[in-house]
Parts: sequence; structure tokens; C-alpha cells
Amino acid sequence: MTKKATILDHIGNTPLLKLNHVTDNLGVDIFVKCEFTNPGGSIKDRMALCMIEEAEKRGDLKP
Repeated sequence: MTKKATILDHIGNTPLLKLNHVTDNLGVDIFVKCEFTNPGGSIKDRMALCMIEEAEKRGDLKP
């Protein structure tokens, strides 16, 4: 586990999990993203962070 400066640093870069038992007899690898590891437990965390950062860059929001 890596240390992060703020909770915002935990958003994105979600881990991938290989579904071994599902694909044993298929000859393929299937991976799923573990979005539940985001601070809010949602895929929307990355989108919301991007919207806020862009609004700050434009001056619409102050940090």
C-alpha cells in the first residue's frame, strides 16, 4: 500500500482483478476493475474530480 498526500490522490488507478475461476475452461483472460476501491466507492469519483479540477483551472471554483 502506498501513502497518499490527500484522499484525492486515491481516485483513479483502480486495480484490476483476474477472474480465474470464471475463465478456467474458456482459454481467455477476463479482468474486472475494482472501482469500489475509490474513496466514494463509485466509478463517478474520477469524473467528479476531473470536473472540479477543470472548474478550478477556469477560475469558476476556488480551491
